This record gives sequence, C-alpha cells and structure tokens, in this order.
Amino acid sequence: MGTEVLTQDGESLGRVNFPTSCDPAVQTDLEVGLGLLHHMNYSNAKPAFEAATLVDPECAIAHWGVAMTYVHPLWPDLISTEALAAGGARLAAAKAASRTSEREAGYVAALAAFYEGDERSEQARLAAFQDGWAEVHQAFPEDLEAAAFYSLALLGTAAPEDKSYTNQHQAAAILKDLLKKMPKHPGAHHYAIHAHDFPPLAADGLDIARRYDDLAPENTHALHMTSHIFTRLGLWEESIEFNVRAAIASTERTPAGTVSLHHFHALDYLAYAHLQQADDRAAEQVLAAVNELQAPFQNHPATAYAFAAIPVRIALERHQWEAAAAIEPRQPEEIMWVQYPYLEAISEFAVALGAARSGQPKAARAAIARLEGLETAAAALNSAYDWGVQVAIQKTAAQAWLAYESGEPDQGLELARRAAEMEGSTEKNPVTPGEVLPAGELYGDMLLAAGRPAEALAAYEEMLVRSPNRYNSLFGAGQAAEALGDMDVARGFYKSLLEICPDPSGVHPALEAALTFVEGGGAPTSG
Repeated sequence: MGTEVLTQDGESLGRVNFPTSCDPAVQTDLEVGLGLLHHMNYSNAKPAFEAATLVDPECAIAHWGVAMTYVHPLWPDLISTEALAAGGARLAAAKAASRTSEREAGYVAALAAFYEGDERSEQARLAAFQDGWAEVHQAFPEDLEAAAFYSLALLGTAAPEDKSYTNQHQAAAILKDLLKKMPKHPGAHHYAIHAHDFPPLAADGLDIARRYDDLAPENTHALHMTSHIFTRLGLWEESIEFNVRAAIASTERTPAGTVSLHHFHALDYLAYAHLQQADDRAAEQVLAAVNELQAPFQNHPATAYAFAAIPVRIALERHQWEAAAAIEPRQPEEIMWVQYPYLEAISEFAVALGAARSGQPKAARAAIARLEGLETAAAALNSAYDWGVQVAIQKTAAQAWLAYESGEPDQGLELARRAAEMEGSTEKNPVTPGEVLPAGELYGDMLLAAGRPAEALAAYEEMLVRSPNRYNSLFGAGQAAEALGDMDVARGFYKSLLEICPDPSGVHPALEAALTFVEGGGAPTSG
C-alpha cells in the first residue's frame, strides 16, 4: 500500500499514500514534499511543493504544502510574522485553486485554523490546528496521512504537566494502527518516537527507533530521531552511532549556503552521549568541530542551543567549576541571541554555578541577576513551551549553591530541593538531550556533601528514573550507598557506571575508583 518516495538524488523517504486532484506531472513532487514534511525537513520540503505549484498553479494541495512548511508543532521556534503572511497567502491560493477535493479542502481548512488571527498565542494556534485535524481524521478515517497529522497535532498540544500522558497515548495508538497498514510510513515512525519521548514511555518506543533508519537511511533527522529514545534509555553507544550518521547526512543535504540546524542538533546529542561515557576527548572533538563551522548558520533554536550547550556541558558534567565560571555568553556573535533568552541563560547558568562553586560569590551573584532578567524575557515569549520555568530552575539551582558555599547550608538545601521539584514537574523540550546539569542531580550532590547520604541516594535514584545511565548520578548513587554502608547496592551502581564507559581505566578518578571498588581492592573517592 502506498508509494515509495525517492528524492531526485535517490534519497529514500519511506512510503506515503497521498492521492491528489492535481496534474499527474506534479504527483512526485507532492509525495516528496509530504515525505520531507513527515521527517520535519521543512526547508527541503518547501521547494518540492513550490515546484508543484509552478507546474500546476491550480493544485490546491501544493499551495497547502508550502504553507505547512512554516508550521512546526514540536519545535521550539515560533512562526514569524513574515511566515504567517506567506503561509496565509498560500492558503488563500489553495482555497481559490480549481484542482481540489473534499478531502484536500479539509487539509486546507485544518491548516487555516492555525493561521487565522493576528494576535493569537502559539498555544491557541496549535489547539485550533489539533481541532482541524481531528475533523479531517473523523471525516476520512481511512486516510493515513490525515491520521499522521492528527497525531502530530495531538503531540503539539500535549500538556507538560499531564503525567498521565493522555495525548501521547492517543497519538501512539493511532500511529500503531497506521504502522500496521503501512510499515514504512515516515510520519508514523517519527511521530511515534516523539509520542514515546518520555521516561515512562520510552521503552515502548525502542523497536520503532531501531527501525526508523530502515526506511530513510540517509535522512539526517530520521537518523537523529532514533537517539531521542536511545537517550531516554541511556543507550549511549547507539545514540553516538546514529548521531554521527545524522551529522554526516546533514552536510550532504542542507539548506543552500548555510550550516543546517539538523547538523547542530545531532552534535549536541552526540556530545551529551560522549560525556555520559566519560569520553572527554570525543566530546572535545565535537566542540572543536562546532567551533570550526563557518557562518552563515541556519537561524533556529537548535543551532543556538548547540553553541550554548556543548561547551557548558563539558565544563559542568566534569565539575570543572572554574572553567564553567569563565564561559562567555552569546558566542558566536553571528547567532541572534536576542531571540533566545532561554538559551543565553544556559551560559549564564554555567557562570553562576561555576562561580558559586569555585569561591567567586560576587561573579555568581552577578550571573544570577542576569538569569533573573533572562527568566522574565523567556517567560514573555509567545511559546507553547514554558521556557521561563526552565530558566527559573537554573537560577534557583545556582542560588542554592551560592547559599551553600556561603555558609548557609539549610537555605542552600531548601533552594536545591525547590529547583529539583520544579524540574521533576516539567518535561524536557525535544531540542535538548537533557539538562546541561540536572537540578535533581545537583540536589543529590548537595545532600551528599551535607552528610545526608540516605536522602542523597533517593535524589540520585529519582534522577536515574528520569535520565537512566547518567554518569554523575550513577557515581553519586554509588557514593551515597557506600556512605550508608550498603556495599552491595554501591557495587551495583559502580558496575553500571563501568558498563556504560568503554574504557574505565585511566580516564577519570571516579572510574578508576569505581573499578577498584568493584574488584574488591578499595573504596572510591570523589571524582
């Protein structure tokens, strides 16, 4: 069932089922555009749909396709005023076009629900988008593409505070049925991974993640998306393998004249995985590769996120506090940082935490003050995701360590607990593999330093549910168990730590000490 989709250069995109009313001469372009939409290769999908409009200006669904490329329900970017105008013009052309059908008109109406109104919030637009696709799915229940887009809309409106994951379960059920009917459908794979990109759900998405590259082995985002599940489950080797492939693919198929957002996105996940394996050299090589890239860069949160997060991750994951305090925000200058206060905050968080933990309270207070301003700016963004809360978590965690290191341990512990609680009530955004240093883990560190190992162990264990196989949480849990005198539990955590690191000898003091403990020759020291 469906049609195998190949781009002009032979890239496989999977199979779609997309009958249209348009000139048969444009059907291939329409299917390529659709396949790229499902892979979220929006910048490449747009010219495919535009080519169809040039050959058949009366093709309604081609104009719809161009307008669809501006709408990114699961991405952290916001549709611009210019894109709203351009997409609206395309939808007007779609409504006026003579080549259409009742089903295709439904597609146009579902998308028009997003575009209507000048002052609506992103959340309101996405809610209308969901309602529109619900109507199409109900009217045409056998239409696989409508089912896929309805699932995408459900995921775009999922409430972060809903820990029953209602929308995710509903989308996953629709996509499961779609996969039975068309096992190589790109949207079914892609959106199913997003539906399972949550700690309690990730294991159920592993099989789909491992199959996604079978249908699109050269597509950069398809290759990368597998690592969302690998990251959720702490499968670092697989995450590394697929993000290396994704980064390579992104250099071969990228927006003309720019470094693709998909390239940066893959490199951020790659650096994170290397750090969890204590492979600092590989992580530094990723950072060097990023720093060698030449502008222009595709203007997107994933681009800015990688530039901000990778150097911060390296310093913070290794507890190199002085290096963290020396991080320079807003680098490189080519990035439009004013658009991304929540990403500028990553660098300021590193400075604040690093300064607090390296005896530089004045610098820490100054960075915390800047975080307060960035929190306000982030909260004011017209975004479906609450970036203001994420900055607040970072600010509170930095305040906690400043208080603790300034001789106020009770206040520090209370602030650290509060930051961990806020973090536990939220979900990470898909733009990131994980927090640059989780508040829950920092709380465990502070409890351990304060001589409260039982509470520290509980904090680390909670962190490992949220982020399995995190290097620092495993080591901290082992230390806490050892301090409690539970050597069997400690040994279990240290074994897990050694298992995720390919070369445990001579790399990190923590690994060396864990190895010594497991082999029975001594007890670990901090590292």
